[in-house]
Amino acid sequence: MATLVMIMAGGKGSRLGPLTTHRAKPAMPFGGRYRIIDFVLSNFVNSGYRNIYVLTQYMASSLIKHLNRNWHLSSVGDFIEEVPAQMRTGENWYLGTADSVYQNINLIRDARSELVAIFGGDHIYKFDVRQMEDFHRAQAADLTIAAFPVPREEAHQFGVIQIDETGRITGFQEKPANPATIPGRPDMCLVSMGNYIFNSRLLVDALIRDARDPNSQRDFGKNVIPALLADGMKLMVYDFTKNRIPGEADGSMPYWRDVGTIESYFKANMELRSALPTLNLYNRQWRVRTAQRDYPPARFVRHEFGRPVDVVDSLVCEGSIVQSAALHEAVLGYDCFVHANAHIVDSILLSGCDVGEDVRLKGVLCDKNCAFEKGARAGVDPEEDRERFPFITENGIIVLPKGTRVPKSGPIEIAYDIGPLLEKDSATRDAMAAFAGRYTLSHHNRHSYRSRGPRSERTPLHKSIPSST
Repeated sequence: MATLVMIMAGGKGSRLGPLTTHRAKPAMPFGGRYRIIDFVLSNFVNSGYRNIYVLTQYMASSLIKHLNRNWHLSSVGDFIEEVPAQMRTGENWYLGTADSVYQNINLIRDARSELVAIFGGDHIYKFDVRQMEDFHRAQAADLTIAAFPVPREEAHQFGVIQIDETGRITGFQEKPANPATIPGRPDMCLVSMGNYIFNSRLLVDALIRDARDPNSQRDFGKNVIPALLADGMKLMVYDFTKNRIPGEADGSMPYWRDVGTIESYFKANMELRSALPTLNLYNRQWRVRTAQRDYPPARFVRHEFGRPVDVVDSLVCEGSIVQSAALHEAVLGYDCFVHANAHIVDSILLSGCDVGEDVRLKGVLCDKNCAFEKGARAGVDPEEDRERFPFITENGIIVLPKGTRVPKSGPIEIAYDIGPLLEKDSATRDAMAAFAGRYTLSHHNRHSYRSRGPRSERTPLHKSIPSST
């Protein structure tokens, strides 16, 4: 019986606001051309799994569209299916990670599989899941949890695991203020990656019992796992550092990033454009699958009176045009246009962005379809930035919501369909309220799905624009 896979992809990702105001965290773009959900799906497909449910909830429209358009398995009986929250067991949406699976317990019963793999859908990593399943079977475990060592100062964000010398779990702390460290390594903690392989019968029984507990928070880390430990079930740790990906260089270490904050998301994206990226996207034996877009190749065009294009340690995706401009340590998504004499440093621009002539950007994270008018600046003058941009991280990263237009001077213009969401979302409303009167909303003819209009209304692909000086 094939192992059933359930991917939890309903998370809001509030710490990524304003990027997740209008989309679920697993639907977030990553690396210029991917979505976060693509990594866990690629891991399972590459590992040989073919029965996959994706559990969705928050702002699932773009995620479902991406799955329906781009993720299909051709063999009879194979499937990747999205499962929206359906309130099958009551009047509530998903109350926690365990409840999301409990509300779909009928899928587990119908599958009649021996094992159920339950993985999160919001991390960036490569993982040969078959190796973890082989370990689970060899250990005759009831539950196996993938784990990874992290610095102690970061461990409070995760479930922290204690083990004995055999790798059997003896304790579990969910996001503790004072996490237990690895014996002999006082600076490191062993944390759960949120990836589990359960024996099906045990999982069903544990979920039913948890659902009947009025004091439960319906969470795997806070409730289900500690209850199984108390019952003496055999819970084992799978050491992710021992996972080996076919086609990777000898000695390469496994890669895993929790991109739950703007800083971690920004850093993980920027790691891709380093000289020796720790995440290898070019391994032909372990492809990261995503949408196949009908865009032409990226173009680097020298303006008739301009300087040559200057690109250093950057990623530029398909359909984008860079015209007599400089990109230094930047990630440029697909279908972007960077006009003459623009200078982009240490920045990430998602797809569809339009950067005008003489623009200067440094330390900027742009959601899709942002536009910068000629001469605009962002990240150049910190004092000016604080007056113009409502979303700036502690480390100074400027975050622009989807469809934002930045003029050379004056208030920025936020797309009319995104503005009301930002004003209501608990993750962004305080920042928006603090900037009341210092931004405008676009007219209804400029939706966040467009930067300045369709490509046909912008620069023709076959010629350069004469510079207007």
